[in-house]
Amino acid sequence: VNALTGEISRLQKKQSGRLTFDDLIARSPGMDQVKRLGRRAAQSNIPILIEGESGVGKELIASAIQGSGERKSKPLVTVNCGAIPDNLVESILFGHEKGAFTGAVDKHVGKFQEAHGGTLFLDEVGELPADVQVKLLRAIQENEIDPVGAKRPIKVDFRLISATNRRLVDQVKEGAFREDLYYRLNVFPIWIPPLRDRREDIPSLTRHFLARFAAEEGKPQVAGIAADALHLLQSYNWPGNIRQLENTVFRAVVLCDGPNLTIDDFPQVAAAVDYAPQQPGHSFQPLEPSVLPEQAPAEAGVEGDSSATGASADYAHPDTSTPPSHEAFRHAAPFGFMRNLDNDGHVRKLVDVEEELIRTAINHYSGRMTEVAKRLG
Repeated sequence: VNALTGEISRLQKKQSGRLTFDDLIARSPGMDQVKRLGRRAAQSNIPILIEGESGVGKELIASAIQGSGERKSKPLVTVNCGAIPDNLVESILFGHEKGAFTGAVDKHVGKFQEAHGGTLFLDEVGELPADVQVKLLRAIQENEIDPVGAKRPIKVDFRLISATNRRLVDQVKEGAFREDLYYRLNVFPIWIPPLRDRREDIPSLTRHFLARFAAEEGKPQVAGIAADALHLLQSYNWPGNIRQLENTVFRAVVLCDGPNLTIDDFPQVAAAVDYAPQQPGHSFQPLEPSVLPEQAPAEAGVEGDSSATGASADYAHPDTSTPPSHEAFRHAAPFGFMRNLDNDGHVRKLVDVEEELIRTAINHYSGRMTEVAKRLG
């Protein structure tokens, strides 16, 4: 009940612009540094660039900055720049006049005007088209915008917080992002570490999500998590970060029939971490490194267990006098690697490998199909 009450309080504070860093569930040293920087940045109107992988909680940090400064209780307008079609970005951000283009049957107030007096949070700012980057630079420099079809610019008072899951400096080097705009945005950078680098936060986050989903799903009997299951969660790398942990706990609560979440309620995590089952109600035990053959770095990053190619000199020229048992091919590949052989020891079909890689990419980038398509080429 207390956890659900706390979650309701956090949601209400976020909606009203009063969320602070004291409301965040973060105890790790890496997040202590984030909170220290965030509190300092909140005391001024300095442009902030929040960097970090997808799912680490960049929007939550932006909300805490908003709620800790002079603009608390003012609008916090969030824009996901990567989710807007290129032909609509300018209109959505800056607004347009009636009749400015085909389909503009009414005047539209843009996000900058919505954020007047408050904070504008541009998530995935690196996805903005080049022509919009020019107008954004002018808006930051002059505190005024030019709505599409307007006869004169409009003054706006806003605090700008940007976020990206990609290194903007690399995009600048590639010519995909304006260098002058980069320096305007990156005045006060804040880096949020991925969940795998702050595993100390996993227990408190897990219990928080558990209490919330147990209440929402009408399962008050699910009141805790077994120690070995918690150890399992802390052993996983969480490529989707806190968002993935949240969804994983949600699924586990739905699956759970007992008073505590167990390893059996986290089948996907257990398969990725590769634990050695013992008996019903077993305790978590990661496989010893000796169980898996040696691994060497692969240029494409696709390699793995005994089914991987080029793992070492020993595996390049195996001893064929004793054929390997089929059991040797049944172990799941370690997280981040792919198997090249099937359970019978034969090379897998390309279509199966391709399908697995696509599914892995969709999961790794939390369903962000633009990023998936880009990474897969």
